[in-house]
Amino acid sequence: MNPLSRRKLLYTGTAAVAGATGLVTAARLAEKYGLIPPDHGGLYGTGETLSYACQRVLTANRPLREFPRSMISKQPFMNEISKLPDTFKASQAANFADWRLTVDGLVTHPLSLSIADLRALATRNQITEVACEEGWSYIAEWIGTPLSLVLREAGLKPEARYLAYFSIQPDWWESVDITEALHPGTLVTWAMNDGDLPVGFGGPLRLRVPRQLGYKSIKFLTRITATDSMKHFGKGLGSSSPEGGYAWYAGI
Repeated sequence: MNPLSRRKLLYTGTAAVAGATGLVTAARLAEKYGLIPPDHGGLYGTGETLSYACQRVLTANRPLREFPRSMISKQPFMNEISKLPDTFKASQAANFADWRLTVDGLVTHPLSLSIADLRALATRNQITEVACEEGWSYIAEWIGTPLSLVLREAGLKPEARYLAYFSIQPDWWESVDITEALHPGTLVTWAMNDGDLPVGFGGPLRLRVPRQLGYKSIKFLTRITATDSMKHFGKGLGSSSPEGGYAWYAGI
């Protein structure tokens, strides 16, 4: 082996050891500061932990990336929706007058809010991009009520660490940490562009989490539960997404 090859080998080996040591150190720091995602186990657990911890440390208060009205997509992509339950169809026939958003768990005042109740709390609009992990995206104006205001009305308890939220589609549920829940850009949306939120885009209610990939913004929102642990929800991985092979934290 020539000196150059030996030197390169030694450098590569040292870098690998240092990299592995760095990963262990970073993982220990993440654990110390409570930055361990619910899907931290398994083959990619260390990577998921480091991704989540680094983004939380560096970008926790990062503002939204918003766009001018001229960039709103003329034909936003509407992905296929699986069959909706009969209860949804009945509510749709009543123009969603009976639709309720339940807020429970670690809150002082559990809520049952109609769409009219949400509209009366506050209104915020944002022109943001929905980015899918499969490669497509579109830009739209979303109008709704900041989730932080809904949680304030419910009296969110200080021990809450996560919000689990559920669709009328029984197999679709997600969760975010409290940092994401309280970000001013996280909205309970009930309108899009020039009218009410279309069913094809999640109407009558969709939780819009614009700083994360599209699958975190679940459609047909019915319930939000504040909790201090995700261990007792589903398989304990934080949402249905990691149960299907995706990451729990989907920061863009």
